[in-house]
Amino acid sequence: MRNFRLLFALPLWAMAAGAAAQEAAPVVTERTRLLVDSRYDAAPDSAMAAFMAPYAKVVDSIMSPVVGRTAMPLAAYRPESPLSNLLADILLDAGAGYGESPQLAVYNMGGIRASLPGGDVTYGNVLEVAPFENKICFLTLTGESLLQLFREMAMVGGEGVSRGVELRVTRGGELVGARLGGREIDPAASYRVATIDYLAEGNDRLEAFKQKSCLNSPRAKENDTRYIISAYFRKMAAEGKAVEAKVEGRIIVE
Repeated sequence: MRNFRLLFALPLWAMAAGAAAQEAAPVVTERTRLLVDSRYDAAPDSAMAAFMAPYAKVVDSIMSPVVGRTAMPLAAYRPESPLSNLLADILLDAGAGYGESPQLAVYNMGGIRASLPGGDVTYGNVLEVAPFENKICFLTLTGESLLQLFREMAMVGGEGVSRGVELRVTRGGELVGARLGGREIDPAASYRVATIDYLAEGNDRLEAFKQKSCLNSPRAKENDTRYIISAYFRKMAAEGKAVEAKVEGRIIVE
């Protein structure tokens, strides 16, 4: 829909530019949004269906292959959820493939756009969960900056954090406790973090990431989270395992 609006807007822009050049007069444009929902399924267009058939076949060939299985449906919600825990852990474990040893990982709730079904998981399911071209990256934060990051997480009600992280927050969004691996965060220490490049820029109100150092941000397509998640599912399937995840008390609201 965005691309459609862009194509529609280009001729208007060209006309406006021409008019402005000739008369230097302001040009007002209007637009509207078209909601595409189930109402259009009531009277399907057979000609359009025939036109789309070859494209649908190609899409299905990409989206339908099963990459693995889950032991139960996995959803994402704040302050902590099975799916957000799983995705953060996947980033943490992926570090070894990049010569990295991150101590924790962060995956934002806003980047999780769907749940995973129980049973077979297709590549299409993974793409629905992680539709953006976010790439894994690794960075270093001081303990002081890490505490700031945890405070920012507390203010929004929680984000996905990997195993070993223990945060205690109030219902008002205040951080009252933070531990990693059973130890209090040392403000003077350095911590290696796995996350996605979108967050590393300080987006989603996680501005502490702007204080990062030693950034390792591979740019190749295979570093997209969708591929990393799919690779994890395939690895588990090769071992004959269904993927499991649960709420573990990583973020506790008091």
